[in-house]
Amino acid sequence: MQGLLGKKIGMTRVFDADGQQVPVTVLEVGPCVVVQCKSRDCDGYTAVQLGFAEQKESRVVKPQLGHYKKAACAPMRHLHEFEMESGEEVKVGDRLTAAMFEGTEFVDITGLTKGKGFQGVVRRHGMSGGPITHGGHSKRRVGSIGCRSYPGRVHKNKRMPGHQGNIRITQQNLKVVQVRGADNLLLVQGAVPGPKGAVVVIRRSIKKAKRAS
Repeated sequence: MQGLLGKKIGMTRVFDADGQQVPVTVLEVGPCVVVQCKSRDCDGYTAVQLGFAEQKESRVVKPQLGHYKKAACAPMRHLHEFEMESGEEVKVGDRLTAAMFEGTEFVDITGLTKGKGFQGVVRRHGMSGGPITHGGHSKRRVGSIGCRSYPGRVHKNKRMPGHQGNIRITQQNLKVVQVRGADNLLLVQGAVPGPKGAVVVIRRSIKKAKRAS
């Protein structure tokens, strides 16, 4: 299995063998239920559909409810597909936990960053702004954005005010500090995108695995 779904709990610190403190993000990984196994003969590709975080049946539409009843599991809030590794076998109804990451050194974590709404250039791009004086009229503005008569337009990708945050990013090569399988917890060094309680996708690191091989 390439990865699992999880929830960001928050940040704390732990101490390594040398007594040095390490900032870590605590993730609740699973338990994820195998809702569907997709095969190449039926679906055209091989994958596993995992569900995370149970919810009430009243909050699920009937077609989805039938999908969950076919798998004999409770309705889930989140569904995600993962590729199967060669030689791996799972069946519908299996529950996967953080113990799957035992022996994994690095992971890639995908999530939505914190949304910060519409922001100006000072906050969004770190621009200095104009002179903060009594007579200044361009204190936190973007300033000149265009050109002269040629080309007479605003270039693409010009840094401007706009929506900040709430984008899907992947934090790569985060070091796994601890795996607590009994508590379904995974401790990774560094920060993870999203606020507390955000649902994230945790995968085994791709680039580190290629370098090692």
